[in-house]
Amino acid sequence: MDAHFLLQTGTAVELYHTHAANKPVIDYHCHLNPQLIAENYRFADLTEIWLGGDHYKWRAMRANGIPEEYITGQKPAYEKFLKWAETVPYTMRNPLYHWTHLELSRVFGIDTVLNPSTAREIYDECTAKLQTPEFSVQSIMKRMNVEVVCTTDDPVDALAYHRMIRESGFTVKVLPTWRPDKAMAIEDPVAYNAYIAQLEEASGVSVFTFDHLLEALQRRHDFFAAEGCSVSDHGLETFYAEPYSDAEVQTIFFKVRNGRTVDPADLLKFRSAMLYELAAMDARSNWVQQFHVGAIRNNNSRMFKRLGADTGFDGINDYNYATPMNRFFDRLESNGLLCKTILYNLNPRDNEAMVVNAYNFNDGSTPGKMQYGASWWFLDQLEGIENQINALSALGLLSRFVGMLTDSRSFLSYPRHEYFRRILCNIIGHDVESGKLPLSELPFIGKMVGDISYTNAKNYFGW
Repeated sequence: MDAHFLLQTGTAVELYHTHAANKPVIDYHCHLNPQLIAENYRFADLTEIWLGGDHYKWRAMRANGIPEEYITGQKPAYEKFLKWAETVPYTMRNPLYHWTHLELSRVFGIDTVLNPSTAREIYDECTAKLQTPEFSVQSIMKRMNVEVVCTTDDPVDALAYHRMIRESGFTVKVLPTWRPDKAMAIEDPVAYNAYIAQLEEASGVSVFTFDHLLEALQRRHDFFAAEGCSVSDHGLETFYAEPYSDAEVQTIFFKVRNGRTVDPADLLKFRSAMLYELAAMDARSNWVQQFHVGAIRNNNSRMFKRLGADTGFDGINDYNYATPMNRFFDRLESNGLLCKTILYNLNPRDNEAMVVNAYNFNDGSTPGKMQYGASWWFLDQLEGIENQINALSALGLLSRFVGMLTDSRSFLSYPRHEYFRRILCNIIGHDVESGKLPLSELPFIGKMVGDISYTNAKNYFGW
């Protein structure tokens, strides 16, 4: 993983080192814990910072035959790390192999290959460094040249830690992202009503009707905006655009508030109404909205009961969502309520469909208003990134792309931006040297690389 890692031509080397390598990181979608940033947390050891909450690694360890007690159980920290070190050689050609060694190199300055024979040395060196101020959470973020981070936050969140970060003078901008998925989740009336109680307390609105629900959410939306939020995010199985009437939605909501389960048709109508109203809130506030579409979650019921969500048992769904997506955006567009939008798919078969259908609603008001987003989750590996770049290039404007994100819960994941930038420069470098792009336009091509790596995101989000 030297200076030429993944860069297979001279032009790629020049593009990366001149126009991409030193650009700041705008990580506009992640799942970092803002409390750890506010408190400038120091991790106890390499296991805590590297394996805690990382379901990518957990899936790989389970696939490698590692018992759960070494993954999410109570085994000692080093024993867990050693099981990860045993797994790493078996992750070759999985992005975890590259990410693991990039993180060791870029964060800790260790260029040794991780395997069982090197595990003790690497663990001890990294753990010792983590005890020093230079490896606190905030110090890691500054060393990784991070400029902006957007966390993922529920509407009921008080955002107290974001306020602490802002008032502390920390030079990295840490902003909340509005993630209202629980406000749509009426399929479980007991859990939903418990959530509505939280929303009532946070908003000061007693929620008896659907109109009350929208009032409570609008108050929280306004609160988030006052705290610096300008981005929303939705994790959806598919888009929802069923026809409904106001009276139908009021009745459906009343049923749920009374603890009754609704039928599938009513569930789709309610989700359609909620998704539209939430998008309208974003448009009125001139936010950027993001839609992550295509996951099928919590598939292993036994492990879900044991460990809960986001523990490595989610997968790729196969919904056909082109029709509802177009209907959804068309309704917003027709009513003047379609704001800047970034779309992410999880099923690779949908790359081209996502680009083409998003571009149905570009209107010339801003460059790249409707964005095909970065490779997400199971697709943020070398081939997935290449495929995303190629689909966007063939059917849209790669030059207006807002670039990569980590989508991570780990403070060690920032080298994923480097990984993306190297792949981007390698693709474009090959195009120049094969004659697909003119060498005479190298100054513009270099600027394009810099824009995708940093400037486009800065301008698009207004940071």
